[in-house]
Amino acid sequence: MSIEYIRSFIAQDMSIVDNVIREKLHSHVLLIRQVSEYIINSGGKRLRPALVILSAGAFGYSGKFHYNLAAVIEFIHTATLLHDDVVDESELRRNRETANALFGNAASVLVGDFLYSRAFQMMVEVDNMRVMQVLADATNTIAEGEVLQLLNCRDPQVSEENYLQVIRFKTAKLFEAASRLGAILGNATSEEENAMAVYGMHLGTAFQLVDDMLDYSGNNHDIGKNLGDDLTEGKPTLPLIYAMRTGTQEQANIIRKAIEDGGKDGFQPVLNVIRQTAALEYAKKCAEAEVTTAVAAIAALPDSENKKCLLQLASFAVTRNH
Repeated sequence: MSIEYIRSFIAQDMSIVDNVIREKLHSHVLLIRQVSEYIINSGGKRLRPALVILSAGAFGYSGKFHYNLAAVIEFIHTATLLHDDVVDESELRRNRETANALFGNAASVLVGDFLYSRAFQMMVEVDNMRVMQVLADATNTIAEGEVLQLLNCRDPQVSEENYLQVIRFKTAKLFEAASRLGAILGNATSEEENAMAVYGMHLGTAFQLVDDMLDYSGNNHDIGKNLGDDLTEGKPTLPLIYAMRTGTQEQANIIRKAIEDGGKDGFQPVLNVIRQTAALEYAKKCAEAEVTTAVAAIAALPDSENKKCLLQLASFAVTRNH
């Protein structure tokens, strides 16, 4: 089973989700429509909304609220991207200009706010307090993660534990929420719901770990952004943290200075240290361990095509090159 099979398996469902997204993007304010449609239609894997669809299907849900919630998850994710790109001063995402580069910072921030508020309007339509609790908690945790990441920038003293906390909050929390929502809609038991949450949390962590690896091992076209952007922004990601911890004092100093100074002038020396210390191999092992935990969490779920797809998504998280 491949990622292409998964896309084919849920193609009809995701088409309905896309229709919901287009409908809910409507605003009488032209600039809101322009920015929202630009970022939503700029590609992306749609993994988070796919998790809602697959999780709901794994528990036999036959209603229509999962389409709404899949769109909600995508809106929240898109809002975070808009805000992130402003904070990071990014100019490229998914091989296209970022919305802030094209429309300006003010428009990106305000349209991000529109997407957040529209997502909460859509939550209310589901009329399920448990759903609202999960999404409200997730949105708040994501905001905490974004602030934690901001505090970590240009700080070479960030520990692996602190780095992982940012990932759990900023990235993995939405994966967790998406996986949990499908279980809630499918009237899963509390044990099954928690199993899906654990799956989503560890899947999302693995996904981000690989993203951070690709910033030092991918190529611009595949990853859809400029190689070395994380270093330019002074982000102490796992490859850097591990290389500083295990390298010589001289190697650690090279990375420490690059994190503190930012900029791409120090990229090649840093890349050399990462290779010399096998930091990417270590990060890959960490990602694989997260996937192992994710897979184990849903082992007891009844066999189904949806479950098979969830397992394949876990494999894709660590084998992808984009």
